[in-house]
Amino acid sequence: MRVAILAPVAWRVPPRHYGGWEQAVSNLTEALVRLGLDVTLFATADSVTSAELKSVIPRPLQEDPELRRASRAHEILHAVFCLEQSEAFDVVHSHAGSFVVGYAPFVRTPLVVTLHGSGAEPDSQVLYRRFRSLPYVAISEAERRLLPDLNYVATIHHGVEVERFPFAAEHGDYLLFVGRLARVKGVHHAIAVARRTGIPLVLAGIVPPEEQAYFAREVEPHLDGSLVRFIGPVDGERRDRLCCGALALLHLVEYEESFGLTMIEAMACGLPVIGTRRGSVPEVVAHGRTGFVVDGVDGAVEAVGRIRSLSREACRAWVAERFHARRMAQAHARVYERVVREARARA
Repeated sequence: MRVAILAPVAWRVPPRHYGGWEQAVSNLTEALVRLGLDVTLFATADSVTSAELKSVIPRPLQEDPELRRASRAHEILHAVFCLEQSEAFDVVHSHAGSFVVGYAPFVRTPLVVTLHGSGAEPDSQVLYRRFRSLPYVAISEAERRLLPDLNYVATIHHGVEVERFPFAAEHGDYLLFVGRLARVKGVHHAIAVARRTGIPLVLAGIVPPEEQAYFAREVEPHLDGSLVRFIGPVDGERRDRLCCGALALLHLVEYEESFGLTMIEAMACGLPVIGTRRGSVPEVVAHGRTGFVVDGVDGAVEAVGRIRSLSREACRAWVAERFHARRMAQAHARVYERVVREARARA
């Protein structure tokens, strides 16, 4: 099976620091290669992969101001570079955004599309609904609810190579937030939990330009270097060390997030998750076993008081059972086989 993976080009694959889509693509690509598929990854030229790498974009758009000024043009060049070679593959799997589906009528090779949460965007909804008959993969049941009328061929949760994560059996002594410091991510809720429990909070991640005002107004005033600390973006190794030393990951999102990859990365290290009852959180966190699903700050504060009753071994075992990269890759391989078989039957 010859598979082309069309990655986003906002960040490298895998990302150096932030980049959830790119990390998910990296996890899938490497797992497919381990499964024995012939995989070609279309990503930025500085990407690192065991698959064959093809590139027309030299660097991540978000790391190069000159490229970023014409980001949409470079995204189109990247997609066309892949799709014009599509006949060399049995299937093309796009993770690059909704605009790619507009090329589907001109591509004879089957095109599988993963939404990655982009179905919540108005422009994306127009495109996805126009090309609703394409084979779509949802990354959670929560994502399917955003656009229920598409032709979903599977729901496949993200996965990680659990064995590559360090593990800490003992509970740590601080709360942790990892990700994009944005209002919808509930950073202010995490701060409120820290203030009410008196347990230190470490904030790790990027502050996007559009969130600078939010950060200055609702986060920065609370950064005292003691109770609440902001350490900026971290790479995977440092993130894992933080997870091993923490008491709980706070994932108090305010929106219907399709999938929070950070949650399974944390649990792979043995770190329980406290998350709000939004989006994929109830699918990812086993309430009362690997964390707690709560309805707000009050519930999160109560959950912090109970978090030490949870087994960190159970957190890691849950990820190994439900969110292993091997399981994710096997499910995708079945999708590719089905889509290719159906396309050949129509030919």
